[in-house]
Amino acid sequence: MTGGVLPFNPASSVRGPKYVAKRGKTPVLDDDQMQALLDVIDISTPVGLRDRAVIATMAYDFARVGAVLAMHVEDYYQQGKRWWFRFHEKGGKRHELPAHHIAEEAMDAYLAALGTVDKKSPLFRTATSRAGQLSENRMTENDALRMVKRRARDAGLPAPTCNHTFRATCITNFRRNGGSRGKAAQLACHESERTTRMYDRSEDPVTLDEIERVNYRSDG
Repeated sequence: MTGGVLPFNPASSVRGPKYVAKRGKTPVLDDDQMQALLDVIDISTPVGLRDRAVIATMAYDFARVGAVLAMHVEDYYQQGKRWWFRFHEKGGKRHELPAHHIAEEAMDAYLAALGTVDKKSPLFRTATSRAGQLSENRMTENDALRMVKRRARDAGLPAPTCNHTFRATCITNFRRNGGSRGKAAQLACHESERTTRMYDRSEDPVTLDEIERVNYRSDG
């Protein structure tokens, strides 16, 4: 075609091999790192209580950061003896899950500090000052990212730690403790297990013992 022999490229309509990523790049925290992150947050202020509640909700209830920040106060509600989250997912879908007891404790402490507010107002709000007070404005994902970066730095966690770290950490921890990938997909509100696989690092760890199986020396 370049030399003028053919008027067009006959291979232009042929699709090349499709590359499918089977492993995501989002960093995952181990148990000690997750605990260190929660412990480093100063919960003597409403902002500290807010930050712990945001992180705990993502890390213990499979929640996407956008769904967490889209919640209203009324989306954390009691049903029977348990408290539940109503997450606002993409496409207008709502996804309801019982709150993990650690997320529930963090939420209860945060709401106690928030005081009496309109049930239809934003659940997670921006800070008004360095004194740790909160406004009536909803947190954005960029607000959450700056918060996560700051808390991660204080806890000595890897620099790539981000909003999506907690969803991946939750799914990975669930799988390592015997949960199935299908159930993880349901809890994370994934339409396909392929998406869940991107977050699941339960099969990632490679130990030194495994590497040392490579041995070119002969004992004889």
